[in-house]
Amino acid sequence: MNATRNEALGAWMDEHGYSSNSLADAVNGALEQVTGRAGGLDGSSVRDWKAGRVRWPKSATRKALEAVSGLPATALGFVPRGRTSSSPAAPQEESEMKRRTLVGGVVVAAAAAAAPGSTGPRRIGMGDISRLQQRFAEVIASDHRHGGQLGIEQQAAALANEALNLQNAGSATQRVRSNLYGCAASFRSSAMWAAIDGRRYADAKTHMREAQALAEMSGDQAIKFRIWSHAGAMYRHIGRPGEAFAANDVARNLHITRRDPMFASLGLARQAAIHGTAQDRTGTRRALDQAQDALQRMDPGAYRPVWLLAFYDQAELDALALSAFLALGDHPTAEFHAHRCLATLRPHMRRSHAITTTRLAHAQLAQGDFETAAATAMHVPADAATQHARVSRMLQEFGAALRARAPRSSTAQTWTEHTRDAWKATT
Repeated sequence: MNATRNEALGAWMDEHGYSSNSLADAVNGALEQVTGRAGGLDGSSVRDWKAGRVRWPKSATRKALEAVSGLPATALGFVPRGRTSSSPAAPQEESEMKRRTLVGGVVVAAAAAAAPGSTGPRRIGMGDISRLQQRFAEVIASDHRHGGQLGIEQQAAALANEALNLQNAGSATQRVRSNLYGCAASFRSSAMWAAIDGRRYADAKTHMREAQALAEMSGDQAIKFRIWSHAGAMYRHIGRPGEAFAANDVARNLHITRRDPMFASLGLARQAAIHGTAQDRTGTRRALDQAQDALQRMDPGAYRPVWLLAFYDQAELDALALSAFLALGDHPTAEFHAHRCLATLRPHMRRSHAITTTRLAHAQLAQGDFETAAATAMHVPADAATQHARVSRMLQEFGAALRARAPRSSTAQTWTEHTRDAWKATT
C-alpha cells in the first residue's frame, strides 16, 4: 500500500517558512537540548516525514519536533504505531484526538496570526533557540577568522538585542525564556570579546555589565564562566593583574569547573597568564602544570558549548603559556611554547595564528636572533598586521625594538621596507 502524505506537517512548514533542511537543523538543535547530543537528521529525514514513509518518529525526535513547533506530534499529522489514519479510534481515544486536533488548530491559528505582518501572539520555542545558536556559531567562526573587528562587535550586540526582543514576541515556557537569556548573554559576551580584542576597553566594560546581568537571568554556568574569564583577560591586557585575578577567580570558583576539567583547565591557563603579568614565576609554573593536568583528565566526548570547543585545546594552553613567559622575560621558554602552539593550531584559528607568530618574533628578537625574528614577523598576514588592533600594536613594538637594538643593520632596513611595501595595499 502506498504511503499517505503528511499534509498537516507540510502545511505547518509552509506557514512557518521551513524547508526540509532548515526544519532538520532546528530539530537537531532541540534534540541537543533534550538529550545533550546533537541530532543526526537531515533534509531527507524530513522529506520521509512529509511523504508518509515515516509515520511515527522516535520518541526523542518527536519531543524535539514538538518543542520546535509547540504542537503535539499528532497535530502535525503523525500517526502512532498500530493505528492507520483510517482506523477507527476507541471513543475515549477519539475524544482525545478531537481535543488534540482542536488544541492543535488553535495553536496553528495563533502561529499563523504571528506571521510577519500580523499582530497576534506567537509561540516561542526551542526552534527559535536553535536558530539563534546557529547564528552564535557563525559569530564565533567570524571572530576566529578576523578577531577584534568593530563589525563583529556590532553584529553580536545586535543579535543579543534580537534574542531579548523574542522575550516579548509571544508566549514561552520558563525553559525557553532561560535559554533566550542565555543566548543574549552569549552574544553580548562575544561583543565584549571583540571589543577587548580590538582594544576598545570602555566598550568592553559596557558589554560585560550587560552580559553579566543576562547570564544571571539565564542561570547558565557555562556562559557565566565565559564572561568572567573574559573579564580576567581584559584586565590582564589593561595591565591590572589584581582585578584580573579577582574576575578570573569568579570564573574558576563556579561549580562547572569542578564538574568538567576542560573548564578548570582554561581557568588555570588564564590564571597562569595573569601570574606572568604580575611577575610571579612560581605561580605561573604551578598554574600551567595544573592546567595541563586538568586538560589530560577531561572526557573528550562530554557535551560542551560551541564557543569552548571552537578554541580551547593544547594549542591554546601553549598560547597562554607563551604570553605568560613573554611577560616574565623567559624568552627561550616562551619560544618553546610558541613553536608547540603553531604546530597544533587548528586552521580556522587565523587570528590566533597571527598573534602567536607575532609573539614568537618578539621572543626571538629578545634573544638577539634578529634575522630569524624579522623573518618570523614578516610571515604575519598583511590584513592581520594592519587591521587587528593587538597584532598591529605588537608589530609596531617589534619594529621599534628591532631598530633600537640593530639601528643600522640590513635586517632593520628589510623590516622597514616590508612594512612600507607589503602592508601598503591594506592600509
